Amino acid sequence: MNPDTAPVHEHELGERHIAGAMLLSRAANWNQCEADWRMMLRLGQGWGLSAADGTLVASIIVLPYGDAFAWMSMVLVSPEHRRHGYASRMLRRALAHLQSRGFAAVLDATPAGHEVYLQEGLRDTWGFQRHALAEARPASDAQDVPGLKLRSLAERDWAQVLALDLPAFGASREDLLRSLCARLPEAALVAERGGRICAYLLGREGREAHQLGPLVAEDQAVAQALLSCALARVAAPLYLDIVDRQAELRDWALKQGFKVQRPFTRMVYGTERAPGDNRTVMLAAGPELG
Repeated sequence: MNPDTAPVHEHELGERHIAGAMLLSRAANWNQCEADWRMMLRLGQGWGLSAADGTLVASIIVLPYGDAFAWMSMVLVSPEHRRHGYASRMLRRALAHLQSRGFAAVLDATPAGHEVYLQEGLRDTWGFQRHALAEARPASDAQDVPGLKLRSLAERDWAQVLALDLPAFGASREDLLRSLCARLPEAALVAERGGRICAYLLGREGREAHQLGPLVAEDQAVAQALLSCALARVAAPLYLDIVDRQAELRDWALKQGFKVQRPFTRMVYGTERAPGDNRTVMLAAGPELG
């Protein structure tokens, strides 16, 4: 049957749909691996559209953070089923779900999806750019920060890490952060100064590259030092999603050989501004996670 006329049915996403979900993200050249889909479905809720033969043709996931907002992510449509309003249908399904529970919505838009989201009533706030490194080399030009100690994140650090992350992100995301720590422990680092933690970094494996982030730090010099340590531990290829306002960190990353891949725009629905304080957010966790 022609995909233009074939019927589709809406359903919740579950473990049985992960193989089809991987086909969607691979077709879009996105970095998610099976562990990402499993983690998002465990932490949130998803919906899909499937053809009569069971093929998954569209998806969306919402990840609630606290009791005020949720992330909308994985808005995907298979190439042969695009231009039929399926992305808008998925967005409306997720927005209705969130509105019924009193949640605002946040989404990180690619340039390809930005116009669709505007049409559905989402508003632009700030942005970030993905930087990719194909082959690692020793980090250079990171500032020497007096009194700074860099080390692996330990269990005793979580109270301080979460206290640092809460105002930066705008809600508790402990389950997510602990999941990332377990997935790529060599990237789980903290910076300590004066006996207290002033920055932390996490990461995860991906289908195309390791993703480093989130990175929350009191200043960009500390962020550079922490990333220098990570570059010595985590193999390339690597992705960094650098917040636009962190110009010094962006310039430093470019000197390490990172190349700009594409921009993202943080958009909101049901609120005036994006949650959190991006003055201390150096790297986003990724557009699917926030």
